[in-house]
Amino acid sequence: MNLVELLLLSIALGVDCFVVSFSQGLIFTQNKRLNALKSASVMGLFQGGMPVISYLATSLVSNYLAEIAKWIVFVIFVALGLNFIKEAFGAEKERNISCIGFKCLISFGIATSIDALGAGVNLKFTDTNLLQSVLIIGVGAFLLSVTGFLIGNKLKNIPSEFLEVCGGLILIGLGIKALI
Repeated sequence: MNLVELLLLSIALGVDCFVVSFSQGLIFTQNKRLNALKSASVMGLFQGGMPVISYLATSLVSNYLAEIAKWIVFVIFVALGLNFIKEAFGAEKERNISCIGFKCLISFGIATSIDALGAGVNLKFTDTNLLQSVLIIGVGAFLLSVTGFLIGNKLKNIPSEFLEVCGGLILIGLGIKALI
């Protein structure tokens, strides 16, 4: 993956962080900066960390899967993208995200970064630099989280569905590009 693709991946993966932080920003009006930084730090750490786990695990089996690697990349990105779009319109959406404590932030960090596990597999199969990728994904998630929190404090009408659909389309686009 090149730098532009990594930035797009970072944005797509960071959409969940943005939405969760946006929701927190709607609720928490005290200590805005501190709460935004706490939330964003956890989200960035988990978004950057999850691809490392799957990248290293994939290293153990990549020799056996090298011939079908581009198809694995395609399937994972398209599946993640379609899942983002499905969740945007799902009836099971949790709309009331109202805690900022340590356990809650860790839970949000894990929940928003599960998709990043799939990204680690793709990073390995596309021979993308792990350190550069992790930094871009982690910093991207951090910035999107801070932005989401602060925007949530200011605006209360941005539909999260729109953001999730955009993230899904970016992931699908990256999957299609893997086949080209």
